[in-house]
Amino acid sequence: MERIPPTRLSRLLTGWSKDGTGALPALLAAALRELAERGDVAPGTVLPSQRALAAALGVSRSTVTAAYGLLEAGGQLESRRGSGSRLRGSGAVGRPVTEGRLASFGTRDGVIDLSSGALDGLPSVAAAADALSAADLTTALTGDGYLPYGLPELREAIAGYHRSAGLPTSADQILVTAGSQQAVWLITQGLVEPGDTVVVEDPTYRGALEALRARGARLVPLPADGPHGAAALARLTGHVRPRLVYLQPSLHNPTGRAADEAARRAWAAVLTDQGLYTVEDNAYAELALHHDAAPAPLAGLLPPAATATVGTLSKLFWGGLRIGWIRASTPVVRRLADIKKSIDLSCPVVDQLLAVTLLRQLPEARARRRARLRERLAETERLLRDQDTGWRWLRPDGGSALWVELPGADAEATAQLARRAGVLIVPGPAFSAVDGFRHHVRLPFADRDGALARALPVLVDCAERSRAAH
Repeated sequence: MERIPPTRLSRLLTGWSKDGTGALPALLAAALRELAERGDVAPGTVLPSQRALAAALGVSRSTVTAAYGLLEAGGQLESRRGSGSRLRGSGAVGRPVTEGRLASFGTRDGVIDLSSGALDGLPSVAAAADALSAADLTTALTGDGYLPYGLPELREAIAGYHRSAGLPTSADQILVTAGSQQAVWLITQGLVEPGDTVVVEDPTYRGALEALRARGARLVPLPADGPHGAAALARLTGHVRPRLVYLQPSLHNPTGRAADEAARRAWAAVLTDQGLYTVEDNAYAELALHHDAAPAPLAGLLPPAATATVGTLSKLFWGGLRIGWIRASTPVVRRLADIKKSIDLSCPVVDQLLAVTLLRQLPEARARRRARLRERLAETERLLRDQDTGWRWLRPDGGSALWVELPGADAEATAQLARRAGVLIVPGPAFSAVDGFRHHVRLPFADRDGALARALPVLVDCAERSRAAH
């Protein structure tokens, strides 16, 4: 079980005693409860001893004892003699469970939510729905609708998408999934056993970190910089044999950077030489800011039997269109499809029919997204400069968010203070396997309702308060 150091927990709890009126134990219990429910502290984490946390927070031990007692009474804490107090995410039976990355969705009213970079839908989705003919549906209705591998026409269309990018692919190498998150989850379930070593970039997509941690993988981080990361991987394999390597070379979340040709070839050389299985997550590949098409997949430089590529239409077209996929060898596709059957006999067939049409409209969709994202990025950079924040960032190659450094400020403390002021934002350590990037936050820039402009004064103030406190 993971144990959280009292110093880190105290950073996460910054401002807790000023969060409202009432007795200190109740305020502390409420703050700890929120950390668990939102996944800032993973369910199952063992909290510091009462004495250690009291010292870190500068309160009496009786305050912490009473707070732990309130949590235990509410089902959010489980105490075992000799094992410490284990925090639970779900609480008592009947309480809602919202944890980790999924807590970004469906948040409460009155909150400015910058915790997700999800985009609004493109009009082409509605146009494709209007164009869906009765004949298309009638043909689909001749079958039972249970298609665990995916609609045959869609599997072939996705295979064609990869072939057009220079990657030979047949339809039987495609497994259609309910978005890229399900694809990543299926890979962790089918290809990783508890205790396996998995190499990830640092930082990396937090949904992948959550899936791998839940599977019990041992995560080894490497720099998210192609040449340096590849060199580090070569050194690592002299000591340990990873089960797989998870990369985002086409467009990286959260940094928004794309690996250049030299970096891609450096990764490919080490991965091929060492015979390592590679998971290439290209979920954000279609959100490039400066290219008419997604870059050629890294899989084209790797042995076909040792790669799985993740893709999706949800990022480009609309999050409500839950269509993603895995491209892999046919034995791996069969293995993952068997797992998928246990939870999901078929992705919605109507959505898959729409996806066939939308795949033919990729050039227009890319151009529309690219124009909008470039416009919003320029507006956001002007806003940050006008506010004279002193924050630092590199202009991304794509995506919908900036990876921003807050010099001198603790990102987790900033995020907690902002949350209590009605602004949700994700701190850098959430994207790290080793609690790194303590001065970074991910800042979505593609909103259309001015949310960032309204939230920025709050964030600047919270960063300053964090800097002063730490």
